Amino acid sequence: MAPTTRCLGDHLREWRQRRRMSQLDLALEAEISQRHLSFIESGRSTPSREMLLHLAERLGVPLRDRNPLLLAAGFAPVFAERRLDDPALEPARRTVDMVLKGHEPFPAIAIDRHWTLVAANAAIAPLLEAVADRTLLEPPVNVLRLSLHPQGLAADITNLSEWRTHLLDRLRQQISVSGDPMLEKLLGELLAYPSGEASGERHADLAGIAVPLKLSTKAGLLSFISTTTVFGTPVDITLSELAIETLFPADEETAAILRGHPAN
Repeated sequence: MAPTTRCLGDHLREWRQRRRMSQLDLALEAEISQRHLSFIESGRSTPSREMLLHLAERLGVPLRDRNPLLLAAGFAPVFAERRLDDPALEPARRTVDMVLKGHEPFPAIAIDRHWTLVAANAAIAPLLEAVADRTLLEPPVNVLRLSLHPQGLAADITNLSEWRTHLLDRLRQQISVSGDPMLEKLLGELLAYPSGEASGERHADLAGIAVPLKLSTKAGLLSFISTTTVFGTPVDITLSELAIETLFPADEETAAILRGHPAN
């Protein structure tokens, strides 16, 4: 039996409800009448491609999911999905490499929407030397699995409970935005890993501004705060889902250790 094609109204309604918006909320946000939006969702009115993209933008629909909206309305897909090594994405790949290299001697990685490792700088390798299960380092490497698996980095994260909560909260937020079933499956797997003991530490040294990653290494205890960088206004699906995660020293001791042992 052939799968049933979902109508445009079903797609829009699902995204609107995922964003916890009423028809009136979305109509006001999109600066159209609620009646017009109601007609679109019920199939009594067919929006232009521009109107459909406008609604998708107001709903924060990921680029990957905007093409199905267009197809459901009878329009051709707009957003391409290329491999990162595609010549068309060479400027973007060059930018990623520059950011990763420029962040040394501090660690930085690039990941895709499923937290799969795309690239890393030379400062990452020394942090992974103690990983017990080396299969976790075989491509494709999932960064969350590597971080929280008991045979991965988790064994050396001294504030595992706190860091785990931080990562899982990020993942839940990503699932809420995207509804990605692969991320939901990953969350289920990660929840089954040991959670570590809550330390109750308040991290007064960070003045409550961020959750640190505290990692025990042969060189000493390293403490990091992280930032996430994404490309602005991408129109390629792959590029829109790429993120650069950079780790900065959270204290002078960490900075001194890393600067004293520069990555080769």
